[in-house]
Amino acid sequence: MLGWTLMALSMAGAVSDERPLSSPPIVIAHRGASGSRPEHTLSAYRLAIEQGADFIEPDLVLTKDDVFVVRHENEISGTTDIAAHPEFAARRTTKTIDGTAVTGWFTEDFTLAELRTLRARERLPQLRPDNVAYDGRDPVPTLAEVIALAKAASAETGRTIGIYPETKHPGYFAAIGHPMEALLVRQLHAAGWDSAEAPVFIQSFEVANLQRLKTMTPIRLIQLMDARGAPADGAAPSYAAMTTPAGLKAVAAYAWGIGPNKAMVADGAPLIADAHRAGLRVHPWTYRAENTFLLERYRVPGDPATHGRIGQELADAVAAGVDGFFTDFPLIGAQVRDMPY
Repeated sequence: MLGWTLMALSMAGAVSDERPLSSPPIVIAHRGASGSRPEHTLSAYRLAIEQGADFIEPDLVLTKDDVFVVRHENEISGTTDIAAHPEFAARRTTKTIDGTAVTGWFTEDFTLAELRTLRARERLPQLRPDNVAYDGRDPVPTLAEVIALAKAASAETGRTIGIYPETKHPGYFAAIGHPMEALLVRQLHAAGWDSAEAPVFIQSFEVANLQRLKTMTPIRLIQLMDARGAPADGAAPSYAAMTTPAGLKAVAAYAWGIGPNKAMVADGAPLIADAHRAGLRVHPWTYRAENTFLLERYRVPGDPATHGRIGQELADAVAAGVDGFFTDFPLIGAQVRDMPY
């Protein structure tokens, strides 16, 4: 599987001298090594660390009793076996999340003890059938467990392993009586992570959430941006408006960096240079190996699940000047990071 990766990495040397930064980019394991294990499990995070990730990324949602658990969304039918638990059948419901009607089971309707009876499963079985073999092995982890894992791994490996949490739907959670900011800051500070030098980034697609966090903690903040749409909290007319020089200057007033959709930094787009001029770092998302997720020129013949030229896609992003990147395949990401730039 990695033959094409090694070829891509050898090709990366031809463009690496274009990279304007003196330090290598950071590898952010997107939901862990989620290309190889069900996402947001301690197994996926452990594997990501073994493969060389610098940061592991937990998406954070809250339970009924205000404990941070790690799931891609607060609706958990696609990432757990909750549908197989008849004792929870009556809690299936429909809610409006950021303007969209969603039907399923939601973390805020369960205590931590109840959620711990569930087991994680692969969210993309059609694209990642090998991951299905790991279904049912891991419980839903808590933020506390992810912090403990990162600290233990740092001690064991001699490398600093950081965490890169995303607050999911913070405006929605605040509206239903579960604000996230103070809880998150309290937990991170209690872990000893209370400075801009801490191995932590907090990310959000919303704006007001990050602006509130700016008043509570010196931990570095990352404004996520998509290629379309606007922040769910209505704090900006569009993500596109936030990427103009004036928009980036406004972002720099509260954020340390931006996390744009990878398409926003491809093909010579000016966003990396514009962000750097505004004093912002750039960590694009998400680099995945499967054809269906790759930009078209990096795809190879085959079906949507076939692995294409992710190594080359990453190498080109690094050559363009990104300061880090989110990837489901941290082994490949670490190989690209470790090329001599």
